[in-house]
Amino acid sequence: MINDNKKVFVSCGEMSGDLHLSYIIDAIKSKSNNIEFHGVVGDKSISAGAVQLNHINDNDVMGFYEALKKINYFKKKINEYINYIIANNIKTVIFVDYGGFNLQFFKKLKRRIPEIYTIYYIPPKVWAWGKKRINKLKEFDEVIVIFPFEKDFFDKENVEVKYFGNPFVDKYKFSNRLGDKILLLPGSRKQEIMASLPIFFELIKEIKNEKFILKLASIEHKNYLSEEWLKPDNLEISMDSYENIRDQIKYGISTSGTVTFELALMGVPQIVVYKTSRINAFIARKIVKITHISLTNLCANEKIFPELLQENFNKENIITEMEKMEINKENIVLKLEAERIALGTNGVIEDIATYLIERIQ
Repeated sequence: MINDNKKVFVSCGEMSGDLHLSYIIDAIKSKSNNIEFHGVVGDKSISAGAVQLNHINDNDVMGFYEALKKINYFKKKINEYINYIIANNIKTVIFVDYGGFNLQFFKKLKRRIPEIYTIYYIPPKVWAWGKKRINKLKEFDEVIVIFPFEKDFFDKENVEVKYFGNPFVDKYKFSNRLGDKILLLPGSRKQEIMASLPIFFELIKEIKNEKFILKLASIEHKNYLSEEWLKPDNLEISMDSYENIRDQIKYGISTSGTVTFELALMGVPQIVVYKTSRINAFIARKIVKITHISLTNLCANEKIFPELLQENFNKENIITEMEKMEINKENIVLKLEAERIALGTNGVIEDIATYLIERIQ
């Protein structure tokens, strides 16, 4: 074991970033006695040993308009975090995803502490949102990406990044077994959940000959369910892990996000859905530069999963895609297996942890 006695500030803003960060904290702590992690974290990172300054639940916003409404809150938090970094003599900051906030945090941090060592783990999706942020990423000491297409993109833009593979390859076992239930994933943010639940409920009531599992990301999300959700005989509400319910699932209807990629690595075919507010959708359509939104489709550079977005996310279109899925699901599993192999072998998290230990100040 290494004896370091160092503190690192970490900043993530969402459940997916917290999950990735928790893997790294676990791996680093297995190698080093005295590297501490302090900052903006969620339950996974806290369980791994991080010290919470602020919880990611307090940063739960989705879209442009919602973020604008909390701009004063985020400005206050940035100053609070920088003061904490100074007071605790922290020399290294690791930013995890959450680009809208983290890039502003980085800008003010470097202005006050120019010598601070900065690492961006899972940088903003500039390949999707346009290239305006690329020059800002060049100012970080280290940038680590987790998808091969990101490495290719940044290489073409002359941005030095490191790619070790995708951490989820270490965590999820592939299976080609398909069960008899349909998995419903409403998302991890309140706005996503409230947009998808009514459509999912219509579907459950209409397709009575199918069995559904509604998988919630957090126990708190049960508060968004009315008593009506307890009535259908063909519905199970689950808080179980994906690994434990994997072999019951024949395919999923999944709100777009990291979880669709996690399930793809486990061999689960999916219909990807997403709906946001009209103003957020209008702005996104003006800015977003990609033809797919699911990570699986982006990695494959083809539409393995059908995507139903905004007004196309409705009961009728889902039923149409369900009929196609019944015919195509075995072929989709074969494609998912090929994509999994293309992502490489295990040991990714250990490699990232070793690399970071050598650079933490």
